[in-house]
Amino acid sequence: MKYTSIAKKGIIALLFSAMAGIGSAQTISNPWRSGIVNDEFIYEKAPYKECHSSTVVETPKGLVAAWFGGTKERNPDVCIWVSRLVKGKWTEGVNVANGIQNDTLRYPTWNPVLYQIPGGELMLFYKIGPSPSTWKGYFKTSKDGGMTWSGQKALPEGYLGPIKNKPVLVGKNLICPTSTEGKGGWRVHFEITPDFGKTWKKVTVAKGPDSLEAIQPSILKHKDGRLQILARSRNRAVLESWSSDQGMTWSPLAKTNLPNNNSGTDAVTLKDGRQLLVYNHVLPPGTLAKGPRTPLNVAVSKNGKTWYAALILEDSPISQYSYPSVIQSSDGMVHFVYTWRRLRIKHVAVDPKKLKLVEIKNGEWPKVAGYTLPEIKADSKDL
Repeated sequence: MKYTSIAKKGIIALLFSAMAGIGSAQTISNPWRSGIVNDEFIYEKAPYKECHSSTVVETPKGLVAAWFGGTKERNPDVCIWVSRLVKGKWTEGVNVANGIQNDTLRYPTWNPVLYQIPGGELMLFYKIGPSPSTWKGYFKTSKDGGMTWSGQKALPEGYLGPIKNKPVLVGKNLICPTSTEGKGGWRVHFEITPDFGKTWKKVTVAKGPDSLEAIQPSILKHKDGRLQILARSRNRAVLESWSSDQGMTWSPLAKTNLPNNNSGTDAVTLKDGRQLLVYNHVLPPGTLAKGPRTPLNVAVSKNGKTWYAALILEDSPISQYSYPSVIQSSDGMVHFVYTWRRLRIKHVAVDPKKLKLVEIKNGEWPKVAGYTLPEIKADSKDL
């Protein structure tokens, strides 16, 4: 009996070893996974069916993530949920904001955005309303790194706060990248506050040629002092605009050489001065504006113009992997959070020093030996 038990343990150990070897071999053989140090779900189970539009920030007490979750996007039961990374584990999501107006009226919440004031409070921006064309902007603050929150505060009439991606501090001005989706079409603008939410002013961005339209911009800082935005569009390309006066005026929108599938992107300026973009590198089929929300890609650039393929965070033909948020933490690691099939929120940590870069030419993701991108078949719900 003793021998049999030992034999069984040996066989089990060999099986686990083989399985580990297979996983390791797959990781090593995939050139687009270099640099990934952690890949995990923020939660496995939740008291709601769907989730979307996550955001992440570093506080003095660690990483904090937020997203909206409920029965389905636009459903009145959709709320804002927050989780904190404590001792290497994400805490259970806590419902911190809802759209209840009164005893008989409730709206969904949308697109949370976290921002840590340097040396100050943590801010949580979000929207409430029946649709993106009618929602209104609100925010809450936390003095303890997201454990407890203030009451809800409304932004001034006509102001929405950062619409999907994080604000950027430029001098004394906190520049919130935002946009509208009303009857006048898609328009990018900036909402600027010099005192972290007490007073505000707006700066607009011209549409540009061919009626280019964008929403959900991200702001990048360049070494020469210029600012650049990269944004989602309905023009089959990531759109850009530039500012040479610290965000007070901006060039008309223009196309980059990167495709866009009419889905959200995010970007961050790394500590070494390089620019990093996370997005679906998907050119929609035919002349369509929308395409599948898979794969989910990462590209890096020194100048914001020439881009290099760096990572594929998800490449399953099963959509969708979307609405990413990205930051670089104080230890140099790059953190991504994003929607995983609308069922969970994913967190991936990356060491940017270990990225292997291949130039993107003619807008096409590079082909490399030993890797074939799965054939993506668009589902009608993704279009």
